Amino acid sequence: MSSQQYVGIDLHRRRSVIVRMTSEGEKLETVHLDNDPAAFCAELAKAGEHPEVVLEACYGWYWLADLLESEGANLHLAHPSGLAWEGRRVKNDEIDATDLGTGCAWGAYRRPTSRRRRFASSGSSSGTGQSS
Repeated sequence: MSSQQYVGIDLHRRRSVIVRMTSEGEKLETVHLDNDPAAFCAELAKAGEHPEVVLEACYGWYWLADLLESEGANLHLAHPSGLAWEGRRVKNDEIDATDLGTGCAWGAYRRPTSRRRRFASSGSSSGTGQSS
């Protein structure tokens, strides 16, 4: 098994879903958790050093992005309007988080040089919420 892990996070206002997987796409764990910094840190630690993490940039994502990077994650952002999930027959938080992690393993998301500038330039106004 590859030591590199990929983490997809489907972030919501109060609770979120994290899926950890290998580079081969094997799902290691799915966790539903409250949006608590300590809970996110504990889950991220399971992914080893410098995991590749993709976060859907919506619902006040700044605080989590800052936390993940401070914990050593290689953070990737997925803009909500760029996710082609409308055609799926089944949609739920676990599938969303799995798709994010799989896309990260496939190299679908670039690492932004400046999260806030890149997101703001996309024209979205959903970058509000908790701050660190």
